[in-house]
Amino acid sequence: MAELDYLVVGAGAAGLQAAYFLDRAGSRYLVVEASGEPGGFWRRLPRSRRLISFNKVHSIFDDPEVNLRWDWNSLLTDGHSSPFREASRRLFPTGDEMADYLNGFARQHGLRVALNRRVSRIDREPERRFAVRLEDGGRYRARALIVASGLQRPYVPPIPGIEHAESYESVTLDPEEFVDRRVLVIGKGNSGFETANAAIESAALVHIASPSSVRFAWRTRHSGHVRSQYAPIADMYQLKTINAILDCRIDRIRALDDGTKAVTIAYSHADEQRQEAVYDRVIRCTGYRFDDRLFGPSCRPRLTIHDRFPALTESWESVDVPDLFFAGTTMQSRDFQKASSAFVGGFRYNIRTLCRLLDERYAGVPLPAERLPLDAATIASSILAHTSRTSGLWTQFGFLCDAFALDADAGEARVYRELPVDYVKAGRLGRHPLLYMVTIEWGPLHGDPFSVERHPTPEHAHREVFLHPVIRRLEGGSVVEEHHVLEDLFGVFDAGAESGMVTMRSETDLDRFHEEVHAQPLTRFFSRAMSPVAAPVGSG
Repeated sequence: MAELDYLVVGAGAAGLQAAYFLDRAGSRYLVVEASGEPGGFWRRLPRSRRLISFNKVHSIFDDPEVNLRWDWNSLLTDGHSSPFREASRRLFPTGDEMADYLNGFARQHGLRVALNRRVSRIDREPERRFAVRLEDGGRYRARALIVASGLQRPYVPPIPGIEHAESYESVTLDPEEFVDRRVLVIGKGNSGFETANAAIESAALVHIASPSSVRFAWRTRHSGHVRSQYAPIADMYQLKTINAILDCRIDRIRALDDGTKAVTIAYSHADEQRQEAVYDRVIRCTGYRFDDRLFGPSCRPRLTIHDRFPALTESWESVDVPDLFFAGTTMQSRDFQKASSAFVGGFRYNIRTLCRLLDERYAGVPLPAERLPLDAATIASSILAHTSRTSGLWTQFGFLCDAFALDADAGEARVYRELPVDYVKAGRLGRHPLLYMVTIEWGPLHGDPFSVERHPTPEHAHREVFLHPVIRRLEGGSVVEEHHVLEDLFGVFDAGAESGMVTMRSETDLDRFHEEVHAQPLTRFFSRAMSPVAAPVGSG
């Protein structure tokens, strides 16, 4: 039986991203993949074959780190050596292009991936090693297990008669298949709208139904909510065609003798008014859940969020199975429908941090930390420069942070990058008299997102709605003071990060603008807090 430090289950984007960082750390690891190639998932899904993750090839910026903010498919490497734009030039790539990219990534970096190795059983031995059996009879033992196989099992809602519905996983999205059909799509996520979008040109009628109202990404600022490329049916509904988006509970589906389906619904916003309608096709597009059936009783993880995700600690470890970690879309258990952990563009940063935490825990390698002099102006300048180019804090808004631990005795600030906010709040970095978290966050949005009144002065920065840096001081895990940095259309908060496109702001040259609007207010914020432990220099 092969002995490993880490066994990674699944060679999709998450498994390969973990493998890259484990490999660079010199770990004994192996990735096992059930299919015959890395990223085989993308050969099947999405059904329309077009992804919703941006691949913005062209940019006004030259910095590859900045450009990762709108490149949601590249995996992270040292030196940005594997850009996705070399696999596709499309703004919305295809599933096959993603699979081809992942195959090339594994080859390019020499990652240890064993293909056609399907896991059949996972157990925990008394000596706290995982014993993993494969369908071909192979066996592995590992000190830690990283499950990167995603949400593999369709979620089927408990609707009487749901077995009469077709499934998103197998439905054909050829418009010719819907000619003159009356179609009901169950589910208002992207898969539901993707399916409806394929049917609307040829179907006699298309309805999309679920109990809750549709959430569009441009309104919620969550990229997992319905995207505008799937929105034509929303126009058709609001402009009064017979296609519709129904907020309703589906009470029953009956199969009729002629092959049609009678569906009984109760409207959510009409005093539970009930209606039965006949459809030619009913298609279930209700998403996926984590499949825990491979785990034996000794290590079956607790589930959460309607039993669809593993329950995780702030380090992405199972809350009740030590040494069992999760990578990839299951990481959204910690930031469900908030940041971007459900997607490659988000979980790639989580995985980089996870591998650093693993290296600290199992190999005794301290978390990497930068050191700065204990000086308010220097710290402020560092924050503004970094938040002007970081893609990790930008993409994982409000979820990952940079932590600044100010040490008066050593006369320095130690900076830890891209840690989960909850990890820092839980005191995992130890006790520090002055501990700060730096995040990039959206502000509260009220009303029309395309008509927002702005007040672009530092005094109103806390009212701004666009992504901007927020600095918080912690005491005992609680926030005692915070400072908001004024937002910027291009996410630039420091003159040195300007792209050259903008030449003046607020009737002021850029150097002076950033100094007065961004640097001086932040420097004053640190000066006030640091005065008990250090004599700040250059407080502005």
